[in-house]
Amino acid sequence: MSHPNHTSQFSLLTQRRFGPFFWTQFLGAFNDNLFKTALLVVLTYDALSWTTLPAALLNNLIPGLFILPYVVFSATAGQIADKVEKGRLARFVKLLEIGIMAIAAIGWLTHNLWLLVAAVVGMGVHSTLFGPVKYAYLPQHLKPEELVGGNGVIEMGTFVGILLGEVMGAILAGHGAAGVHLVAFGTLAVAVLGLAMSWRIPASPAPAPALKISANFVAESVRNLAFSKKNRTVFLSMLGNSWFWFYGALVLSQFPLYAKEYLHGDHSVFVLLLTIFSLGIGAGSLLCEKLSGRKVEIGLVPFGAIGLSLFGIDLYFASLGYTNTAPVDFVGVLAQHGTLRILADILLLGVFGGFFIVPLFALIQTRCDPAHVSRTIAGMNILNALFMVASAGVAVFLIGRGFSIPEMFLTTALLNAVVAIYIFSLVPEFLMRFLAWLLIHTIHRVSTVDVERIPEQGPAVLVCNHVSYVDAIVILAASPRPIRFVMDHRIFKTPLLGFIFRTGKAIPIAPAHENPWLMEKAFVDVAQALHEGELVCIFPEGKLTRTGEMNAFRGGIAKIVARSQVPVIPMALRGLWGSVFSRDPSNVFERSFARGLRSKLALAVGRPVQPQQVTPEGLYEEVLALRGDWK
Repeated sequence: MSHPNHTSQFSLLTQRRFGPFFWTQFLGAFNDNLFKTALLVVLTYDALSWTTLPAALLNNLIPGLFILPYVVFSATAGQIADKVEKGRLARFVKLLEIGIMAIAAIGWLTHNLWLLVAAVVGMGVHSTLFGPVKYAYLPQHLKPEELVGGNGVIEMGTFVGILLGEVMGAILAGHGAAGVHLVAFGTLAVAVLGLAMSWRIPASPAPAPALKISANFVAESVRNLAFSKKNRTVFLSMLGNSWFWFYGALVLSQFPLYAKEYLHGDHSVFVLLLTIFSLGIGAGSLLCEKLSGRKVEIGLVPFGAIGLSLFGIDLYFASLGYTNTAPVDFVGVLAQHGTLRILADILLLGVFGGFFIVPLFALIQTRCDPAHVSRTIAGMNILNALFMVASAGVAVFLIGRGFSIPEMFLTTALLNAVVAIYIFSLVPEFLMRFLAWLLIHTIHRVSTVDVERIPEQGPAVLVCNHVSYVDAIVILAASPRPIRFVMDHRIFKTPLLGFIFRTGKAIPIAPAHENPWLMEKAFVDVAQALHEGELVCIFPEGKLTRTGEMNAFRGGIAKIVARSQVPVIPMALRGLWGSVFSRDPSNVFERSFARGLRSKLALAVGRPVQPQQVTPEGLYEEVLALRGDWK
């Protein structure tokens, strides 16, 4: 869907409201992973000079210790982020990071493993405190149409920071004592640079400055999740987001062994797999803005879920087709038969992972209680940590049952399909938005005129000309929020459209002479929806046009406004007449070929009409003027 005056999401990086925050977050992710990876590599390849504990134990213990603070402190971190101004909190977190890295530097220089382990826990606390700030900050400083792009850039930056940190940590740790010294002083320098960036973050007022912080983190964690559960769509989106972390943790944790035992590669092959996956996540996160039309488009979430399953399944078959058994580095593995298919699957897993996770983040930010954003994100971090721990348990279970790594990829992809179907059956809005998104990105190209006139909050009635069977889907795809459509009850009996509109909680209506009870019930349902602050859309003509010209508007709109004093927003669809979905009497095949694939449509939105000024005749003239000569 096209938009005028569209500036690149990367232009946000040049603006103070976004740039300093982005670099503060980026440097934190980079430092976390440089430190952790360097420690794991040192303990894997030079364990004896540090400890007598087995390397395998430490390789599982250290990531677990990093995640532990998410479970313990996320609820408290969410409270702090809602109570304290976010720029000030970011600076405190960066000062904490400097202290942690100073302790780590002493540990590096004195070969004291337990100081380094303490620093791992400290960096877990650092990330736990910053997590709620990260996603609560964006809605305060970005416009609604910038939120998906901003989230995409943040996600891209996070994964690039993780990737660069892991690569740099692995390289430095492989250079013996000199590398260890570079890690010690390098992580400290990055922490100082992060603090310098945080000083430029603009003021972000606390949404709940009077909040009393609970010392009982267990009770607060339960309370947090219980509060989020009240908003069903938000809570299920949180679960969907946590599922992605389960999926990602299970797949990524197999990469080192997969690179070594299946691809017969050295450490550089593992870095290659990680790089490809991270680039995929970054690309998918950035593409979300373009594919979503710069709004929160949750229709991309089912699209992402489909890709995660399809390419996870194909990764299993691609792995079976890899036949090399000779040791190779990353250059050698690229020359092997079957490698490009494996890398393509990993890249596309990342891309579709971006499609899955970015709209979920944006939906959670925009649909949860504004005074509870940080605590909602904190609740999500608790769920993420629990799901990641569960993924480790599932991995151990599958390995214990003799599953190979490709079989684990296959199992995870099939599990993803089951979970996705379950979530989308509980929140049909995801599926409905996906079908709407699919329609306007395959058959049609839709442009919008003044779509920002559709209110982001509060009740309103939308009225529009009725040209085709897919009018509602086109309008839904353009709207920044869900819409309750009033539809002819007979449409509910058609197989596909009936399913779409039932899942979208459309309101069936019948003519008074045909079913007076259903007609009256429709008006009651409309009044209830408006009372609850929802958008309702009706087609006042009451029937599809058979000529391309608009039919007279009936009096139902006046009855609705008399009962519910809300603004009415006129809209006009342009370009649908003559499409395969319209009642154009000419030959359907001829007109389909004449229009061609990806034919142009437009939705024009007029200025709101106050309830006391609403008449069917006046609205008819408004919609006709918006439509113009383009039918």
